[in-house]
Amino acid sequence: MLVATVNVNGIRAAVRKGMEAWVDETKADVVLLQEVRAPEELVAEIVGDDYTLIQQASVLKGRAGVAIAVRKDHPVSASAIGIGPDEPAVDTGRWVEATVPSLGTTFVSAYLHSGVADNPDKMAAKYFHLDRVEARLAELLASRTEEAPHVLVGGDFNIVHTPLDIKNWKPNHNKTSGVLDPEIDYLNRWFAGDWVDTHRMLSGQTQGPYTWWSQRGKAFDNDAGWRIDYQMTTPGLAERAVSARVDRAASYAERWSDHAPLVMKYEL
Repeated sequence: MLVATVNVNGIRAAVRKGMEAWVDETKADVVLLQEVRAPEELVAEIVGDDYTLIQQASVLKGRAGVAIAVRKDHPVSASAIGIGPDEPAVDTGRWVEATVPSLGTTFVSAYLHSGVADNPDKMAAKYFHLDRVEARLAELLASRTEEAPHVLVGGDFNIVHTPLDIKNWKPNHNKTSGVLDPEIDYLNRWFAGDWVDTHRMLSGQTQGPYTWWSQRGKAFDNDAGWRIDYQMTTPGLAERAVSARVDRAASYAERWSDHAPLVMKYEL
């Protein structure tokens, strides 16, 4: 099973810059997309006929947007849009689920809030959303079935976990959103509990590999990045993970997003 996750930073721009060639070459069974920022009918047209598409656009035009694309030889038995009822507008386009029995897995494409450290309203929205995510993670664990015993939550979490996940830890720690201790505490709880940071498990305790680089300055050329894109899985699926790679572009000019895809293989 080959699973790819990527924040496309606007799917229309990504397609213009070469995303479709990557999709064709990768031939993933499941592609998790974040920050799609396009109407749902346009996303379906871009993804094409080879995939079943589960998606949610944000009600805030030009914001967020998530999708799960599953190859049609793997039927989707159930899907869910968003996290529960009464979802705030700012939380829409950030969470979709799809259960695929032939792969034994429920997949989630998640785009968690970025936040702004010195903006209390934005941080409050981020923590409110993280609390809803944490509650939904517990529900997903409790509702697993024999036909789909595994769960994979992939996407842009907008939080680093340790100093290994960011090139410049000291100047950002507790100063920049995504590197604040209260945010990191969520990941600490998840990874100390029933979830595995499966990419980190395979890569080991090494610096990086990063999945996002600021568009400013020479961050990409100097590999001054952040590892904020994850494939977080239940332990049984983590045991089946055999490889992981970050499809980092060969040069700044060849990028089609400010994120690079995280592609992982599982032997089921």
